[in-house]
Parts: sequence; C-alpha cells; structure tokens
Amino acid sequence: MKKQCMVLLVENNAGVLARVSSLFMQRGFNIDSLTVSSTENPRISRITIMTTGDQKNFSQIMKQTAKLVETKMIFSVEPTFSIIQELLLVKVSTQNADTDKLIEIIKKFGASAVDITSGCLIAELAASSQIIDDFLDAISEFKMIEMCRSGAIAMERGDVTYDLN
Repeated sequence: MKKQCMVLLVENNAGVLARVSSLFMQRGFNIDSLTVSSTENPRISRITIMTTGDQKNFSQIMKQTAKLVETKMIFSVEPTFSIIQELLLVKVSTQNADTDKLIEIIKKFGASAVDITSGCLIAELAASSQIIDDFLDAISEFKMIEMCRSGAIAMERGDVTYDLN
C-alpha cells in the first residue's frame, strides 16, 4: 500500500465532483485528500486526489475515472518529478507559553505568523504533508486552539503542458 496522487482535468460542470467521488466509493477506495480548483481555462477544473492503495487498484480507478464524460485528462503525479503541497493554518495559544520558542519553530519550518493577537498566534505553512506533520509535532507542546489543513495540490515540474482542445 502506498500513497498515490492523481490529477483530473475536468469540464467545469455541476455534479462532476460527486460522480468522481462516487466512483471511489463504489470501488471501496478511500480518498485521503481531495482538492478542486479553477485553472487558467474557466471551462476546466483541476481535481487533485491523494489515495492509498496498491498499483493495480490505483490503475483501475484511473481507468474508470477517465471514462467519465467530463474527464478531459487524467494523470498520475510522481513526487520525484512534481511539487505536491498542502496548506496549513494553525491557531496556537500564546498565554503562558514561550512565544519566542514558538516563533523560532515557525521560522525553522519556513512558516509565517500571519496573525498575532492577544492570547494567540496563527501560523501558515505551505509544504509537503510530511513537513506539515513534522511542524505539528514540533509545536505539540503548545496549546493548539484550532487547525485547518487543505488537501494536496500538485504540479509537474518543467515545461509540461496539456492541450485540452
């Protein structure tokens, strides 16, 4: 079992996401992370899905998803040749806390303190899921008030382009 990433470029129509997620449900696949965003073309949406499974099952779900009418393109994203990142916002209590140490950890991980108000600090980090996990471990001694973590987004390195016409 390994974590795998796929990207779908789909027509920007109502119900597409429901059809994609129902394919996963019908075949018993779990979606670890799902992100939908607009693209440079307003008629096309980009769906990034992280899932865990073996290669045979991953290939099967890709074939099934490719058959959807709205699917313009689907491809597997290999971490070696791509950037795969998530976004984290975390609110931490600074009451009775070593704020200097917290800010040092934030800087060490390349995060930013995007809001500091009386009693709390909100940090933002865009990084791989492993770095975000490590950051959360590093700040675990502080009282976490709230956390929000996006799904993965992915883009292949280099001058790879897709003609969807």
